[in-house]
Amino acid sequence: MHTVRGRHCITTELGTALRAPAVAIGNFDGVHLGHRALIDEARRIAHAAGGQAVALTFDPHPARFFAPNLAPPMLCPLHRRIELLKEAGADVVLVEPFTAEFAAMPAEVFVEQALAKDIGAHHVVVGADFSFGRNRNGNTALLASLGARFGMEVSIVAPVTASGLVCSSTKIREFVLEGRVEGASLLLGRPFEIDGTVAAGAGRGRGLGVPTANLTQVGEILPKPGVYAGRARPLDSDGVWFAAAISIGTNPTFSEEGGSELFVEAHLLDFSGDLYGHQLRLTFVARLREQRRYAKIEDLVAEIGRDIARTREICT
Repeated sequence: MHTVRGRHCITTELGTALRAPAVAIGNFDGVHLGHRALIDEARRIAHAAGGQAVALTFDPHPARFFAPNLAPPMLCPLHRRIELLKEAGADVVLVEPFTAEFAAMPAEVFVEQALAKDIGAHHVVVGADFSFGRNRNGNTALLASLGARFGMEVSIVAPVTASGLVCSSTKIREFVLEGRVEGASLLLGRPFEIDGTVAAGAGRGRGLGVPTANLTQVGEILPKPGVYAGRARPLDSDGVWFAAAISIGTNPTFSEEGGSELFVEAHLLDFSGDLYGHQLRLTFVARLREQRRYAKIEDLVAEIGRDIARTREICT
């Protein structure tokens, strides 16, 4: 599996042209079930013809290019998007830089030059709401027409639903921000996750007998403040996951009222060791409760004990 930075770098980075590529196109933020359907279709088509399934994505996200202050937070960073696309079955992930020049490309030029000539696409796979070209003037009907003109077949994949909900990055963001991580997991096809670096905290958890890993640099989007049952894995480990009680909030029992700094802390069940400086991945399985302020430390400790018990019940 390979990653190529830009369509003009295909032969230099791979050493050869792509082989009968079926190209799935999308921003693929989160790589949810709808995205996986595109990759599945591209893989089925490509491998039947002895070719390669290619995921064509863009960096930065077009919304961030056109309106950086209004663009939605990304569900996962580019490097994780690439990993997930490969896990979904892409043989090659082609990351096209979304530049002013690329954004200004007319729809017909995008198909003829970028897809047909530069990438050499034999087949193109897109979702039903796909748009392309300058001012997003191109749609699936135009893509099919242009594909026929320039020798490419086109497949349009219908929206994917889960429990009656259309799988979309927008809906997943909504669920995450509302703390409805179960809904996000339903559309993603896996638990929502964040990665972060473990840093030294105030040490209160250890003092209460519940040591926590305090995460920094945790990406662009977090679930609504509260306590969650989930799992944790040090990214430099051998793949072992630990059930984890996860707190996102302002530590209201210990901070001044009105404090706004958010802390992400995870207590890994049945774990011993030093995680400082390590990268840690957290997945969110279920929301347990809102964050609360306790008048007595004993009440907080008792509540944490109940959180841990419920986490063990849900995640082990």
